[in-house]
Amino acid sequence: MALLRKKSSAKRPVIHDITGAPKALSNDLKSRQRRYFISMMIRTACFILTVILPSPFRWFALLGAVTLPYIAVVIANAGRETISASDALLANKARSLE
Repeated sequence: MALLRKKSSAKRPVIHDITGAPKALSNDLKSRQRRYFISMMIRTACFILTVILPSPFRWFALLGAVTLPYIAVVIANAGRETISASDALLANKARSLE
């Protein structure tokens, strides 16, 4: 009887959890666009502060305005490439060149 239990438990189908599914591409695109827009508004504020602020603080605002586009692009493009727990499902995929 113990052998029957082991045999039946070994043939259980793999159940995938829906919460491990990635976000829809349209939702991901919207969130990346929103992050980029917010970053560019901060950059615009830095440019305005460069004109308004006195000399020592002006340079920090200018540094933010110059470096923020690079940071904003990197953050906006870091969308679907992140590794999640659902990527473990691909570990059992058969390789084609073996």
